[in-house]
Amino acid sequence: MIAYIPRVQASEAAQALIGRLRREHGAILFYQSHGCCAGSAPMCFAVHELKLNASDRLLGSVDGVPVYASHAQCDYLAGLQMTLDVAPGNSGSFGLEDGSGQHFVAHFRLWADEEVPLLEPIRACPA
Repeated sequence: MIAYIPRVQASEAAQALIGRLRREHGAILFYQSHGCCAGSAPMCFAVHELKLNASDRLLGSVDGVPVYASHAQCDYLAGLQMTLDVAPGNSGSFGLEDGSGQHFVAHFRLWADEEVPLLEPIRACPA
């Protein structure tokens, strides 16, 4: 079995907020938006709040929480490792964390050439 490098990881602060949101809301997921005004942002939803479609892709997961993005966004994200983190303040988004005094942010880094063959595959969403 191949030991893949995860495309998505989370800071300790993000892991703590993810744990809190899971305790409060049950099963959750992230969707990496590609909004116009505030730019791209990871948005956290209860699984029943967001209907994924055939063009969405699974980038990976953090602490068992799936992270999705649109197929078009994945073309861009394929070359980057995403680290979920938190920043102070409310985002004013529809995410579960809004009102907590924190919001999720994503930090990105380019993959090194030697990492590319070991990357976790981007997968189609389950039907």
